[in-house]
Amino acid sequence: MQLLNHNQRLPLYPLEPDPATGNKYFRLYHLEGALPHRSDLLVPHRKDHYLIAFIRKAGNRQWIDMAPFTLEANTIAFTSPNQIIVKEESKLLWSTAIAFTPEFLSFQENASLRNLPLIENPYNGHKLYLNADDVTFVEDMLAKINAEYHNPSPWQQRMLGAYLTVLLTYLSRLYTEQFTEIQTSQDQLLVKKYQTKINECFRELREVSDYASLLNISAGHLSDVVKIQSGKPAIKHIHDRIVLESRRMLFHTEDSLKEIAYDLGFSDASYFNRFFKRETGITPADYRTSIREMYH
Repeated sequence: MQLLNHNQRLPLYPLEPDPATGNKYFRLYHLEGALPHRSDLLVPHRKDHYLIAFIRKAGNRQWIDMAPFTLEANTIAFTSPNQIIVKEESKLLWSTAIAFTPEFLSFQENASLRNLPLIENPYNGHKLYLNADDVTFVEDMLAKINAEYHNPSPWQQRMLGAYLTVLLTYLSRLYTEQFTEIQTSQDQLLVKKYQTKINECFRELREVSDYASLLNISAGHLSDVVKIQSGKPAIKHIHDRIVLESRRMLFHTEDSLKEIAYDLGFSDASYFNRFFKRETGITPADYRTSIREMYH
């Protein structure tokens, strides 16, 4: 199975109603040192709803539409419906998140939210950085949303919509400030094409020059553009993709290390072992043992 294969039908996870409230359109999550669900970890999936999370403490790496990013403290992480999500790391997470469906935005009192930059996300961002004042404001608004969320009344939906409007408007201002300088340049498009090709060919092609040939450009130009645009060497993108699939197979299959190495295009298991340890700091066998003990 090739992860993130666009020809493959990916599971679409709906917003499950909160048992305590029964609300089908809006849900509040509060996580204190929680691990990703086993069914989510290292499995590509989509959600049918928006998710906006205030991250208090984390270090987990996730992939959104084939691009990796790391959850960081004092940030807002956000995704939109139908984006491909892969949770790569099983690290503890402290956060408060709000999830809501497109139907929630179709309610008359919430209709204007659809046009906010954070919702439209024209720059395809996934993270906002918060300063101390921003954190104070976000914490206060989430506390108000939490109080209303647990106070069922005829006014609940309207109050939730009002608080959410204030919060998303504030975050949209930050979004505009943080992303306004970004332009969708030819260089950015090249990085996207490079990432797409890696996803299609990472089992067979391991060198930057191989992908440069596919993209009809020189390896030097590709390396320069990718390093400037992404902040990391072009070869690291290839290695990260191989590590992601390695972790998936180690966790979700019973294949031997030799079988996994062969499937991923390594000439022998010892080479795969050295590669995985160099990239992650742990051997494949130790990773498989530790991750399964964590979810035992």
